[in-house]
Amino acid sequence: MIGEPITDTQLTDERFMARALELAKRGAGWTNPNPMVGAVVVKDGRIIGEGWHTAFGRLHAEREALAACTEDPTGATIYVTLEPCCHWGKTPPCTEAIIEAKLARVVVGAPDPNPLVAGQGFELLRQAGIEVTEGVLLDECYALNEVFFHYIRTKLPFMVVKYAMTLDGKIATKTGASRWITSDAARAKVHEDRHRFAAIMVGIGTVLADDPELTCRIPGRKTKNPLRAVIDSKARIPLDSRIVASAKDVPTVIAVTQDAPDQKVASLEAAGCEVFVTQGSTVDLQAVLTYLGAERNIDSVLVEGGATLLWSVLSQGLANRIQAYIAPKIFGGSAAPSPVQGSGVALPSDAFQCSTPHVTQLGEDILIECEVKPCSLE
Repeated sequence: MIGEPITDTQLTDERFMARALELAKRGAGWTNPNPMVGAVVVKDGRIIGEGWHTAFGRLHAEREALAACTEDPTGATIYVTLEPCCHWGKTPPCTEAIIEAKLARVVVGAPDPNPLVAGQGFELLRQAGIEVTEGVLLDECYALNEVFFHYIRTKLPFMVVKYAMTLDGKIATKTGASRWITSDAARAKVHEDRHRFAAIMVGIGTVLADDPELTCRIPGRKTKNPLRAVIDSKARIPLDSRIVASAKDVPTVIAVTQDAPDQKVASLEAAGCEVFVTQGSTVDLQAVLTYLGAERNIDSVLVEGGATLLWSVLSQGLANRIQAYIAPKIFGGSAAPSPVQGSGVALPSDAFQCSTPHVTQLGEDILIECEVKPCSLE
């Protein structure tokens, strides 16, 4: 509580939990839809083992850390960013490993909202006579896995709306030219996020205008490509586009309506695309997200445009975060497009409200990130 002195034990716990957080971040992009988790085993004030969840389907952080111990961990303390699991999944329960290792204390950052865990991990450890301390660097541990927490509670992907614009709010010149608005540093951050998030989504307008590949390219680093989702009501995507041409190598979903020509759908499927059909004259975004979350285990989507799709995502209350890259340039021109189109709102009071922004300098550009407060015009 406010005013209470900070103890040596609290400072020690926070120091080792901070290390566990550092380790957890190394799993970014590889663990989806599992959380990023780090663990540190400490004995007599010394780290004797540490690990992190390296990839979906592999050992969890606690088992990695225990396996890495340089001496007997009996009586030691383990620091974990997320409540240890107590159920069988792709791997055995971590509570079982902690109990078998005869650890004396478990220090945890955030509780696990997964119904299969949700406090049961803590209870099992306490029943085994192990001291449990909860909530160390709680806010930081929550922030680390906001995607996981959203996905496990809703079974819907966490939606990040991203765009790049000039100081006067343009995403292209009056001729439609848009390469490049931002600097190398800003574009490198985009590729980091393409690796981190499970899917990337664009509208057909972006495909027809730019013929993007929508892959992750970071020189000198092993990365993964996100699943590519194209919102394309009438299946207008060219069969010789870079997305279709690489669909057998990179997972690709083309979301269409029942009006899409059967022959075109068959051709897309033959090229390696998965075609998801929704009812109505326009693609049902809610149905697409439900499918991606429930059937494809997609926990996060980076929405990269275009302006019509961004409006649809915002107006339907589907956006969780905004990423606005702003370059110190001015294009001008009444015909030059802005990031979000659609019908717009009628009054300033109708605007989509966002949280206090976080600002990051990226070369000569800035990145403004903020959470979107719940709202829908539908």
